[in-house]
Amino acid sequence: MTDTAAVDRHAYDLRIENHPVGDRVLGIGEPAPRLSWRLGGDAQEASQDGYEVELTRAGEATSVVVESSSQIYVPWPFAPLGSRDEVLLSVRTQHQGVWGRWSTPVTVETGLLHPDDWTVAFISPRDLGAAGMPAPILTGGLQLDELPDVARAYVTAHGVYQLRLNGALVSDELSPGWTSYSRRLRYQTYDVTSALRLGDNTFEILLGDGWFRGRLGWDGGRAIYGDTLGVILQVELRAADGRTVIWGTDDSWAAFESQVTQHDHYDGEHWDFRRARLGLEGRVEVRTLDLGSLVAPDGPPVRVVELLPATRIWRSPSGRTLVDFGQNLVGRVRVSARGLRPGATVVVRHAEVLEAGDLCTRPLRTAQATNVFRLGDINPDVLEPSLTFQGFRYAEISGHDELRLEDVEAAVLSSDLDRTGWFESSNPLLNQFHENVYWGMRGNFLDVPTDCPQRDERLGWTGDIQVFAPTAQFLADSTGFLVSWLKDLAVDQNADGSVPFVIPDVLGMTSPVGAAWGDAAVLVPYTLYQRSGDIEVLQRQLPSMRAWVDLVASRASSSGAWLGGLQFGDWLDPDAPPDDPGRAKTPHDVVSTAYLVRSADTLARVLTILRNEPSAEHYRGIAARARSGFVHEFVTASGRILGDSATGYSLALELDLVPAELRQAAADRLADIVRCSDFRITTGFVGTPVIADALSSNGYEELALRLLLQTECPSWLYSVTMGATTVWERWDSLLPDGSVNPGGMTSFNHYALGAVADWMHRRLAGLAPAAPGYARISVRPILTPLLDHASARHVTPYGLAAVGWSRDGDVVTVTVEVPPGTTADLNVPGCERTTVGPGTHVLQVDPPADATRRPSTIRELMDQMPSWTAVVAIATATGLARDGRDVARCMAHMLDSPAAAVADGILKGVPMPGEADLRSRLSELLA
Repeated sequence: MTDTAAVDRHAYDLRIENHPVGDRVLGIGEPAPRLSWRLGGDAQEASQDGYEVELTRAGEATSVVVESSSQIYVPWPFAPLGSRDEVLLSVRTQHQGVWGRWSTPVTVETGLLHPDDWTVAFISPRDLGAAGMPAPILTGGLQLDELPDVARAYVTAHGVYQLRLNGALVSDELSPGWTSYSRRLRYQTYDVTSALRLGDNTFEILLGDGWFRGRLGWDGGRAIYGDTLGVILQVELRAADGRTVIWGTDDSWAAFESQVTQHDHYDGEHWDFRRARLGLEGRVEVRTLDLGSLVAPDGPPVRVVELLPATRIWRSPSGRTLVDFGQNLVGRVRVSARGLRPGATVVVRHAEVLEAGDLCTRPLRTAQATNVFRLGDINPDVLEPSLTFQGFRYAEISGHDELRLEDVEAAVLSSDLDRTGWFESSNPLLNQFHENVYWGMRGNFLDVPTDCPQRDERLGWTGDIQVFAPTAQFLADSTGFLVSWLKDLAVDQNADGSVPFVIPDVLGMTSPVGAAWGDAAVLVPYTLYQRSGDIEVLQRQLPSMRAWVDLVASRASSSGAWLGGLQFGDWLDPDAPPDDPGRAKTPHDVVSTAYLVRSADTLARVLTILRNEPSAEHYRGIAARARSGFVHEFVTASGRILGDSATGYSLALELDLVPAELRQAAADRLADIVRCSDFRITTGFVGTPVIADALSSNGYEELALRLLLQTECPSWLYSVTMGATTVWERWDSLLPDGSVNPGGMTSFNHYALGAVADWMHRRLAGLAPAAPGYARISVRPILTPLLDHASARHVTPYGLAAVGWSRDGDVVTVTVEVPPGTTADLNVPGCERTTVGPGTHVLQVDPPADATRRPSTIRELMDQMPSWTAVVAIATATGLARDGRDVARCMAHMLDSPAAAVADGILKGVPMPGEADLRSRLSELLA
């Protein structure tokens, strides 16, 4: 080890692969884990040109010095670890020959890396625990004459399990989670050292149907993975002198019926405390388990991440007791058993919204989402399910007549991801929308990225996470979480390269090939690489990427375009009928061909990154042919695109699908569509993530802001004005009159349409990655007069980066915080472009002089927000228009007409009552 005086420059947040930062990481599955860290100290001095990693094993230390500025995913510098190895790691960095302080040591322990490390049996209840029967509890006893120095429990199950040792809960929530069980079954590692005692020790494992055997999907399917629950538990006791004892599940264990008489994710959980805690006893049997399928987790488990108190209790119009938690969430209701007598039955029903003053459960479809507790002589202090979860804001509680506010709280469940991103502005509605996006992600990132958390679905739809992954990567440290999901995508991908619409695949469709959905195979790994800097995800997912692009390229027509097939298209276009969400304005072939270009281009970039240039050139050729096909099939000589929709133009602009000479015409047409929709949303799942970029990248920044800040339906902020606390599935999940959308598919917690938050971070606030992992940062804010200030903060792999701007009179101040080890490219309006290093940088900008002038055309009139707002107010006040959209549509064929002709457009050339008043007031406005 180099003996140089330490200085106040230090490495911190030493990270092991994509596992959460902490002082101990147990049960990892990587024998040679990559290391990452952040640099602390004075930002200007906190850089490195070398590093030293120290490994301590059994009190003996060794270290390796590396000359490198790398600090993200650096290779493991020691011999690979074996199963159960425990080492202590620390790192320090060098700059110009001077070493900084050592980082806080992190204990790293591997799990069971090989199938033959498992020496115990996989067991199932023999006579109990069948489908429809009470949840089984499997028990085993361990006698100890001496306490071990270290004790570990390795466990997984078919079903979900809750592990207790001597009555204390050991496991996390809903373990082992949801994977493609037959190919990848996660096991968990728990430190049980402090829970053991001399003499008798009792292990109890409560098993529930979970994703393995419970209902999955809207068609009532059950037991998709198997019809028998089971568990494997291996406990290893290690003495200080190195002696190890292995004990665990075998045929000596017993099975009992529990007090849980029903257990299902969709329908809820029923407890009967009149039954014995350990009821009818039965035997267990040893069953076969593919030990080669057992894998360690890549990210954090599901946990209770927050407790929310009830905010209101009241009686509904029908006389029912309702509870509001003030937030749409995913988790469970906890109810105090205070004052309840034996024989009482407490029923808890859940819903996201109210209708006519009572729970609205219609959006749940067939999911019952009901927990029932029948009380006996001995009851817990708190009534709460263990093996299920619900999505809700409101609960209806019956059977507890003396319920008080303090008797109820909600336990919020989520994969325990560290939050890494924040946004704030001068617009409170916009701030609330951003929090809604975060809460929607929080609820749906429950072991897999689901579409919704409440109804009879809750599936890992590929299209949803494809559009939302950039936002997710900003808001939370979700790399390990999504890496795990991508591994399931790769193993569930069909031999022909087709990608199931949901991962894990429980739909079982033959060769599903849907643009924007299957493209998740290519686009999600690339997003992870861009945002985290993890190149290994590209290497691992490359065969999956190539298989998908090869398949869709083989389906291209002779022109190069992808025509026909089963497509979702621009799903949930706001103009689609409630019962047919795929009937969008944008032709499906436009979407599919655009995505063929996007994925082929992306794959070519990936292959260049991986230094496979011949293959990269091949996929660039596929993209070029598809681009040519797009122009041939869908683009007119004047730059119009088939379907004439905002989504079509946005895709064409963002993916460079139109010839350069037609680009401005396409951008101008997109801008006119936005104007003539009164700056309301006209896009679905595919167009929504790209429309703001398409506008702001082509000279229409203010129109993008107008679109974002619109509050009338359909818009991003409409739901906020209606009291939403998460992002909705439909733009109008709740109609303006307060009734629920009549469509059979209506959720109030979907993250896909919140994908615009990525644009809010990158462009509105101006904080974007310019190199993988934010090694270089792009600072390019939109200093719009429509806001007084906006800011974004993100904990990058290198540390906290932040961009904020605020207006004070005639001066705009831009503040940029650049973390150590990175640089930032500043492209701030009114300033010279420059590159800066770590530290805090403050720029003062004189905004351009107000260019507002009397509008000469109706188009210019619509672009001036105060004037256009006044026009709409006059038209509606005189009763000649219903709303702004009504007025805007009247202008669709008059945009080049003189501004004074706006009255003629509203009147449509027909004399109408109120005409004189309209013309007089508009004339005064435009004078």
